Amino acid sequence: MTRVREAFARLNSQQKMLLAVALAAIVALLVGTYLWSRQPDYRVLFANISEKDGGAIIAALDQSAVPYKYSEGGTAILVPADKVHDVRLKLASQGLPRGGSVGFELMENQKFGTSQFIEQVNFQRALEGELSRTIQSISAVQSARVHLAIPKPSVFVREEQKPTASVLLHLFPGRTLEPAQVAGITHLVASSVPQLPLSNVNIVDQNGNLLSQLKDKLTEAGLDPTQIKYVREVENSIIKRIEDILSPVLGSNNFRVQVAADLDFSHTEQTAETFRPNGTPPEVSIRSQQVSESANLNQSPGGGIPGALSNQPPVPATAPLTQPAVGQPGAAPGATPLPQNPNDRGQINAAGITSPMSPVAPPLSTRKDTTTNYEVDKTIRYTKQSVGSIRRLTAAVVVNHRMEKDKSGKEVPKPLSDSQIQQLNDLVREAMGYNQARGDSISVVNAAFTPEEKPAVVEPPFWKDPENISFAKEIFKYLLIAGLIAYLLLGVIRPIIRTMFPPPAPEESPEEAALRAAGAVEIGEAGEEATEAEIDHFAEKIRKAKEIAQNDPKAVANIIKDWLGVNGS
Repeated sequence: MTRVREAFARLNSQQKMLLAVALAAIVALLVGTYLWSRQPDYRVLFANISEKDGGAIIAALDQSAVPYKYSEGGTAILVPADKVHDVRLKLASQGLPRGGSVGFELMENQKFGTSQFIEQVNFQRALEGELSRTIQSISAVQSARVHLAIPKPSVFVREEQKPTASVLLHLFPGRTLEPAQVAGITHLVASSVPQLPLSNVNIVDQNGNLLSQLKDKLTEAGLDPTQIKYVREVENSIIKRIEDILSPVLGSNNFRVQVAADLDFSHTEQTAETFRPNGTPPEVSIRSQQVSESANLNQSPGGGIPGALSNQPPVPATAPLTQPAVGQPGAAPGATPLPQNPNDRGQINAAGITSPMSPVAPPLSTRKDTTTNYEVDKTIRYTKQSVGSIRRLTAAVVVNHRMEKDKSGKEVPKPLSDSQIQQLNDLVREAMGYNQARGDSISVVNAAFTPEEKPAVVEPPFWKDPENISFAKEIFKYLLIAGLIAYLLLGVIRPIIRTMFPPPAPEESPEEAALRAAGAVEIGEAGEEATEAEIDHFAEKIRKAKEIAQNDPKAVANIIKDWLGVNGS
């Protein structure tokens, strides 16, 4: 402590104050650097939120004592990385952020005595808010607003009006919606509102483009997204089969394949009922048969004009009557054949009537009806065609020239021969399942590929790279702190320490002590104070005396003896 007090005593008041300030600055820099290095990493809690939601979130963070800060643009709220998920869950329990729209939670705060009109308006607002939230869940949609026009119900059919809906979408920069996605939003809105037809839903983006009119060529042809996807899958499967068989032969980068598939998605059901013509009699099956036979004997049919003359008995015949045999011309159908000899005439058996025959036979009338029902051949065929059958396939293959070495050993492109192209054509034909009856077509062309020009990537200079800039900022901060500390240590504290603790004087040799004593005697005899110039001159003399002592030690010893003798006397 005594030595420390003596050291501080060597400093004046200005040096003491400067030492204290330097030590305090070094301590502050070290502590600040330590705290800055242990500062938590902040992550985005919410971004691109409305001012109303931002104020509510800040109030909730202040109440929960959660540290936060804003991004450089002020569009995002940052919190420590280890608290992002916890804070989001806590804010979600409070309904934050609300996203600028309200849902069915609006119906939870209904007041007593609310009119029916207010209830209907609140329900419509809640439905619009829920639809907006649902549409915002699509990845390409940044925000959405839905406006519903729901007319009042009417008991008259003629005055009944259908609801309409308008949807405004704000898409993320660089994002677009496919026609299938627009159709999905249209069906979503139409299915959420009773009796809302698809034609009454209009969708507009932030640029005023009417998205609900977007249509795809395949969609206009009557194909739904599932069928379009199936067509793509069929084409890709055929392309993959062709590429798998050509890759070992040509190399993966020496050919290109495209396939177009024409599929039939028509759903056809056919029922046919066919009747074949009747077969030959032995093969004909009889379903039913009905036979009716009748005969009239000794009765003459009445005829003529009614009266006395018509009621007279017939006049006996004057010539013999003959009856034609059955099966002969003029014979009655179904009659019993008569003998050709008149003497062999016996009796007549017809329709259960037996009568002898006489030379002059009375009139005979017979009738036989036969009704036969045959089975009719009948074939019922039910045909249902498969959906998605291939109607036609077309394939186009472009093959690059082969690279062969010339006499100098340099690789040059060379076209394929006709036989090689025919072999490739046969391979593609078998791989794709070629069917000539179906009308499939294949085209294999050999041409030199144009080398692709890679776009020049303009890399920013090293000093303009954002990552390098941020890294340089961090390094500069640490270097600045290290420079300040080094300046304080070397430029301020080190000179003060040297003043406080000067280096000890070096030990003097006997020759140096004698010379110093002689100089002191001379200076004392002069009675004048030594100046700095004299001290420097004295040091030069000592240096020369050392050289003389080294070169001629005997002369120096004699001089010292003479000095001692003089002082002794």
